[in-house]
Amino acid sequence: MCDEHGRPALTVANEANWRTTPACALTDGPCHTEAMSRPQVQLLTRAGCTICDRVKAQLAELAAELDFDLSAVDVDAAATAGNSSLRAEFGDRLPVVLLDGREHSYWEVDEPRLRADLAKR
Repeated sequence: MCDEHGRPALTVANEANWRTTPACALTDGPCHTEAMSRPQVQLLTRAGCTICDRVKAQLAELAAELDFDLSAVDVDAAATAGNSSLRAEFGDRLPVVLLDGREHSYWEVDEPRLRADLAKR
């Protein structure tokens, strides 16, 4: 159950080598609740996006160092599956990095800000 939204939690299966992450049925993204022990970073991406691939690799390295859960969602695949809200909101500025379900940066990883925000958590 997503504590913040009071909705059932889903499980989002991500690409190979990415963790399976609890997701909120309302936002279709990670549940951003205080009950989570590790920060949740989600990368919104699409197939064929070379910038997205670079950001994904950078986040994977940071996840190992900074101990956060990392997941990726292809906004076009999500739209095909019936959730067009991610593509409608974020599709013009991919890749987008969400921290605990909230937009953190786009087009690139704002690494100093991400490190600072994770340190505050």
